[in-house]
Amino acid sequence: MEALVVDAGSKLLKAGAAIPDQSPAMIIPSQMKRMVDDGSSSADNPTTVFEDVTLDPIERGLIRDWDAMEDLLRYVVYTGLGWEEGNEGNILFTDPLCTPKAIREQLVQLMFETFNVSGFYASEQAVLSLYAVGRISGCTVDIGHGKIDIAPVLEGAVQHIASKRFELGGTELTKLFAQELGKSNPSMNLSMSDVEKLKEQYANCAEDEIAYKKTQNCEIEQHTLPDGQVISIGRERYSVGEALFQPSILGLEEHGIVEQLVRIISTVSSENHRQLLENTVLCGGTTSMTGFESRFQKEANLCSSAIRPTLVKPPEYMPENLGMYSAWVGGAILAKVVFPQNQHVTKADYDETGPSVVHRKCF
Repeated sequence: MEALVVDAGSKLLKAGAAIPDQSPAMIIPSQMKRMVDDGSSSADNPTTVFEDVTLDPIERGLIRDWDAMEDLLRYVVYTGLGWEEGNEGNILFTDPLCTPKAIREQLVQLMFETFNVSGFYASEQAVLSLYAVGRISGCTVDIGHGKIDIAPVLEGAVQHIASKRFELGGTELTKLFAQELGKSNPSMNLSMSDVEKLKEQYANCAEDEIAYKKTQNCEIEQHTLPDGQVISIGRERYSVGEALFQPSILGLEEHGIVEQLVRIISTVSSENHRQLLENTVLCGGTTSMTGFESRFQKEANLCSSAIRPTLVKPPEYMPENLGMYSAWVGGAILAKVVFPQNQHVTKADYDETGPSVVHRKCF
């Protein structure tokens, strides 16, 4: 039985058997709705009522609601991926940058004590995203739903002292898009889920700062919402991408994403600068925005650093849109090594040492 690989993000959970050249079998929203029994359901007449309460087990990349996370994982491994209770196999999780020790321990405890897994392993997303493109050293720029992580990796080890996390991601870009659309469509009443869908469809990156300034006169598109309302979308679609290069649009006094990358690498020993910058990998859902990759490379070519960031192209045999789930693919590659070679945490390891074994065996 193939090991399972789970990459749980704030917006999407990616899971599937460890087959590296395929996309994950399950890509589902992490957000859940609470079900309530209103008393009217019976065995003969089962009715399911959804409360209008959503649960986010994962916030900014980290597990926050453990009961909801257990329910989500139970659905994934048993219903979605076909594990049988009493015959559970091995599982590998991806770890976001800066995951607190307590969260790693609680996850390994949940896996052995509640899910009765045979073996467990966890590895950092930055390392796994590099594995997916055939590298063990480089730098990942991971722009997810709830955070941006920039992490230099040398010989398969994250350089934590130089890595940086920004509490900024797709969520903030969706809010910005909602504000901008509200200004040009004042009578519209848009839900955040509508805005999220519009962002995914229309958000764009201008070629450069000059091109962004020219978008003031860009063509306005009309979009009909499911409820029949018609919304006008013009320059707003470019503001979303531009905010990553000019965070002042979000009211933040931060450098743009490329400048941040160069500054982070400058804190690492100079002999490693070339190896890190010339193996830059973009990952996370937001990086799939139209025009983002070419704008990133253009800004990189203009930056003041002696060695300029260069993006690594994924191998042709890898699935399309690899950046969306590169950590999962890297996890599938790693699972093919750690479990057959018994480098993982076994049930015996866990019983002997307890949850803290995860820090000794998963690094």
